[in-house]
Amino acid sequence: MSGNSAEPTAVVDVVLVKAGRTKIRYPAELLHDDGNRIAVRAPWAGDVTRDFGFVRFERGDVFTEFYWRDRWYAVKEVRAADGTLKGWYCDITRPATLTGRELVVEDLDLDLWRSGDGTDVRRLDEDEFAESGLAERDPRAAAAATAALDALESLAREGAGFEALLS
Repeated sequence: MSGNSAEPTAVVDVVLVKAGRTKIRYPAELLHDDGNRIAVRAPWAGDVTRDFGFVRFERGDVFTEFYWRDRWYAVKEVRAADGTLKGWYCDITRPATLTGRELVVEDLDLDLWRSGDGTDVRRLDEDEFAESGLAERDPRAAAAATAALDALESLAREGAGFEALLS
């Protein structure tokens, strides 16, 4: 399913891995694959509400997720069950791979949040990233991850640049 727009009814398993282990796996509707950027849509995959203090992910939320084969991040548009835009949750990851019906991304512990109105942009989990030891194990990957976070933060603060990334 790579290289062309996918049929809207195609389903893939999104697999988020961390340190070689599956962190979460969930089915998602494959919306688009242009050979580089992959778009999928899925309901909130968590069993329980997750309250971060600045946003709540809960049953009924819908995530439209964008992955790239050449970028070190994934961007997830989060909407409430009624369609209200909550914001965008960005995972810093290694570039995505889509093999058959399995979309695999490796989580690198850094995240970014941008609220729907753009007034709240925050870097997340930098302490987890530092504790992961990636900088010592794979300095090139650590440098790519921090550069990706910096670039996403800059786009998120610009507003139009961030939204252009997803169109």
